[in-house]
Amino acid sequence: MGIVAGLDSSPDFTRIVVCDSDTGAVLRQGYAPHPLESPEGGGRPADVDPQAWLLSLGEAAGGGLLEGVQAIGVSAQANSVVPLDAQGNTVRPAMVGGDKRSQVAAADLIDALGGREAWAQAVGSVPQTAQPVTKLRWLARSEPEAAARTAVLLQAHDWLVWQLLGRPARRTTDRGGASGTGYWSAATGGYRPDLVELALGHQAMLPEVIGPSDAAGTTPEGLLISAGTGETQAAAFGLGIGLGDAVVSLGASGSVMAVHTEPLVDQSGMITALADATGMHLPVVTTLNAVRTLRGTAELLGVPDLESLSELAMKSTPGSHGLVLLPYLEGERTPNLPHTAGTLAGLRRESMKPEHLARAAFEGMLCGLADALDVLRLRGVDVRRVFLLGAAAELPAVQAAAPALFGTQVVVPQPADYAAIGSARQAAWALGVSQGTLDPRTPPAWQGAVAQVLEPGEELAVGQAVRQQFVSVREQTHPGAL
Repeated sequence: MGIVAGLDSSPDFTRIVVCDSDTGAVLRQGYAPHPLESPEGGGRPADVDPQAWLLSLGEAAGGGLLEGVQAIGVSAQANSVVPLDAQGNTVRPAMVGGDKRSQVAAADLIDALGGREAWAQAVGSVPQTAQPVTKLRWLARSEPEAAARTAVLLQAHDWLVWQLLGRPARRTTDRGGASGTGYWSAATGGYRPDLVELALGHQAMLPEVIGPSDAAGTTPEGLLISAGTGETQAAAFGLGIGLGDAVVSLGASGSVMAVHTEPLVDQSGMITALADATGMHLPVVTTLNAVRTLRGTAELLGVPDLESLSELAMKSTPGSHGLVLLPYLEGERTPNLPHTAGTLAGLRRESMKPEHLARAAFEGMLCGLADALDVLRLRGVDVRRVFLLGAAAELPAVQAAAPALFGTQVVVPQPADYAAIGSARQAAWALGVSQGTLDPRTPPAWQGAVAQVLEPGEELAVGQAVRQQFVSVREQTHPGAL
């Protein structure tokens, strides 16, 4: 039996799981928060000293947690940028994923290359506020001296891998992390240095993209470090999803991703063509409004929490007595309606009851995510099973409606550190390949997530009628938006 560890450095904390390399059984776990100062007004800072990630890592690994470990995999928050100078020192703090300063920069870049279609063809995605390429444009315009000193570009998991290996001359990343940068194409498997220059104003050294089962290197103590990847890809790998599977994530905003055999080029920009952690592809469609729709409705109705909103919604029936909520409270990306607002339709005297509005909020949120699923399905992505993630996935109103509205089996995994587990699985793969016991094309077969399975059953026809009601209102309100 071998022992491996998976490390997930999220925006708020570091989680480490130590696993049996053959079965994936979790043997030990560690946790530590990131020692970050909140900006004025609270919330997460847009700039973070990456040394904070190392301090958190050291704390999480304390008490001999890594004793006997032979290999480590690293995942970290997506869309971060760690700009280094020619000597490998940070030019400025890391710019992290939630940074919203680069909205204007995103629009500038889209225009500079000739529009959304040109970007979709070049790298499989259209510049968005969070993406590294957009952050580089902001840096060049807002901090030109720092931009001029930037010689090397790493993301969070690249930087952590590099530090664990003792800052070697070779710097690496993986396909998954590279595919989210806005200057690497999953379709061609190559960088677009011209897009780095377009954004930053000059060329910079980019990390070597290594394969899913490759090792980034070995520490002087003999500890193997695998390629690493982004949190999204690591969580998908930890869940064990494959062809025919999609993951719907319920955060304040929502996302839908699915495993596919090839990259998708979407000229509208609704699909971001990510690579996964196994050599396949992971197209992602994002909605701006998921749980924020539920929280807004709870506040409007004066109920204290989402559990109470769910209880209220369960007193209504499918279709919410004709009420339809288009949940575009923050504008929307899917469909692309950045300046729109939400819509409540179907108001009649008999429908104007709290329980019907509560139900309409759940149905509207899930129908918006079903729209995102359809974006993938219409591009040939096979979806036979949906994994539903996030705390809201446990709510009875979500579980009652999701299978029928999505039109497929829904799996609700037991809460676990799936990104850390996926990182550990990657470490086990690299370790097995290095020892000659695993095929570099086939990851280790770990036990899948413990989950609740929900079938659409007899409710399928009712659910599809509710969905059609939603689509009809969307088409009347925003014709041709999807």
